[in-house]
Amino acid sequence: VQLQASGGGLVQAGGSLRLSCAASGRTFTRYHMGWFRQAPGKEREFVAVINWNGSNTLYRDSVKGRFTISRHNAKNTVWLQMNSLKPEDTAVYYCAADYRQWTELITGATEYPYWGQGTLVTVSS
Repeated sequence: VQLQASGGGLVQAGGSLRLSCAASGRTFTRYHMGWFRQAPGKEREFVAVINWNGSNTLYRDSVKGRFTISRHNAKNTVWLQMNSLKPEDTAVYYCAADYRQWTELITGATEYPYWGQGTLVTVSS
């Protein structure tokens, strides 16, 4: 599967952005879809994940209540709606796909064999 992330940009603290990830190449419903981010000088970290049919989601604690992950299987797209953005949310955001069984390891970047190219989100204070 090929993944194309978009929607990043520069926003003031408290603002909102919606990231999109378009998938192509394989049946989209095979995949759990995750969002990760990587800030300068830091390791890539889990942000959110949604299972293949949208019935299950997980978030890192620092984004709960502010970010929402969703998907539309007929459009082969997953979104990350980000509200109340903070400067510490600044990072390159990546979407990723995993076709394996949903386990407690789903928040780990190593679980995902397919990655998009990343989109930069910059939140100014």
